[in-house]
Amino acid sequence: MPIPPRGGGAARAGIMPPSMADARALAQRLLDGDRRALARAITLVENDDPDGYAVVREVYPQTGRAAVVGLTGPPGVGKSTLIGALTTARRAAGRTVGVLSVDPSSPFTHGAVLGDRIRLSEHFLDPGVFIRSMANRGALGGLSEAALQAALLMDASGKDDVFLETVGVGQAEVDIIDHADTVVLALMPGSGDSIQALKAGVMEIPDVIVVNKRDHPLTETMVREIRGVLSLAPQHGWRVPIVTTEAARGEGIDELVARLDEHRAHIEAEGTLVERRRRNLRNEVLGLAATRIRHRLEAALADDAGFARLLDEVVARRLDPASAAAALLERAGADA
Repeated sequence: MPIPPRGGGAARAGIMPPSMADARALAQRLLDGDRRALARAITLVENDDPDGYAVVREVYPQTGRAAVVGLTGPPGVGKSTLIGALTTARRAAGRTVGVLSVDPSSPFTHGAVLGDRIRLSEHFLDPGVFIRSMANRGALGGLSEAALQAALLMDASGKDDVFLETVGVGQAEVDIIDHADTVVLALMPGSGDSIQALKAGVMEIPDVIVVNKRDHPLTETMVREIRGVLSLAPQHGWRVPIVTTEAARGEGIDELVARLDEHRAHIEAEGTLVERRRRNLRNEVLGLAATRIRHRLEAALADDAGFARLLDEVVARRLDPASAAAALLERAGADA
């Protein structure tokens, strides 16, 4: 049961396929700051087009310059409004911004349910801001393979700040910690989802906590609860700050920007930015490899009679799923 290769074969020696030449031209335009080139490259990656990954390969040496901030939290807390307010602040400071909002996938089209035009509308025509909504394609942590590549493309295009907004999917599934330099957890008072987020599994994730919609009468109660949970964690290194905001009116955003800058300065001074990025890239490489192996395995097994018989045994309760998986892996290794 050989696993088929991904994409096309290697080019003949000395001959560059037309698609590779096109990818290099697109990559150069992207590096020069061409917004259309950036949009086109992200579309290629989102469509799983080999040319998209060729562009990523070309521009990757020019990445690593942007400050990547991930925002996560339960639905409805105002993550998009927070990003809009942060974008306004960063643009006022003369910085360029990329925004990647990862939305739930449509069960019918697998595209993003929410579109660019209904998010951050006041920035949509700003040439210093690039906004993209993408589907998470069922990725539990809210970030798909394409989204990770899109963030790299925004970085390579010269954006000073890249904001990643993920689907608020809960606790263990939140994987944004593996893909951002600074992680912001957004909560809101009076929300059952936010109270659930106080559990240790999520409270270990953020570098900064934001309590949005601070005009709510339960805001101070929530802040005290958060401080109580944080006090149970080991008290060393960076102490997670709690910022209250009213993002729709821009209140508290200056303090949030200051805390983000302080965290950036802290991890640079401590040398942990390099360590964090190494950990993030390790997890990304393993994640991408696992995803692609699954895709190849699914393709190889689509019409495989042996796998169908194995599945019949599981359905008939004569073989348990774990044993079937072990047999499948052993067979795949023998056939590789």
